[in-house]
Amino acid sequence: MHVERHERGIHASGTDKTRIPAAGRTSRDNESVVIREAGAAELAVLQDIDVATGQMFRDIGMPEVAEYDPWPLPDLEHSRAAGLLWVIPGGAGEPVAFLIGSQVDGCLHVEQLSVDMGSARRGLGRTLLEHAARRAAAGGLPALTLTTFEHVAWNAPYYARLGFRILDDAEVTPGLRAIRRREAEIGLDRWPRVCMRRDVPG
Repeated sequence: MHVERHERGIHASGTDKTRIPAAGRTSRDNESVVIREAGAAELAVLQDIDVATGQMFRDIGMPEVAEYDPWPLPDLEHSRAAGLLWVIPGGAGEPVAFLIGSQVDGCLHVEQLSVDMGSARRGLGRTLLEHAARRAAAGGLPALTLTTFEHVAWNAPYYARLGFRILDDAEVTPGLRAIRRREAEIGLDRWPRVCMRRDVPG
């Protein structure tokens, strides 16, 4: 199961306005998994996934994280309109996993990655990240970035297994610093958080 709480409900300020070139509304990343752009009517479903998966934090002594509101519908629509909200549909066609992206300091920033608990342990989070990496490369962006909890098993350790590395303070870009400041303002710094980066092939 993978769920992340990056900075729920707030978009990165000063994000780049350039749209990543579209690779078509639907793509097939392997023989069994389809990734497509989210539909406007599906945004409430993504909120439900966000809330449900956040309950996992109660089990590790972080109930406050589970209490955060889901991503607001206007923010989700903003990402969808920019072509940076991708979903994996389940058997009934309704999303069971999603990734929200933005552009921060010239990189594709992973704002949120969530997988419905009923579809856990199928590699869907990894598949969405690989899709994001390919889209970043196609758009000439050098890397994926994100902020995450350092010691939560399905956060920084998970990303490290998928090729991300923790940035030293000197490597943290202005846009990432702005995100971290806003995370601190909403209380996420009660637990250690880090900025991470995964370079993508050009």
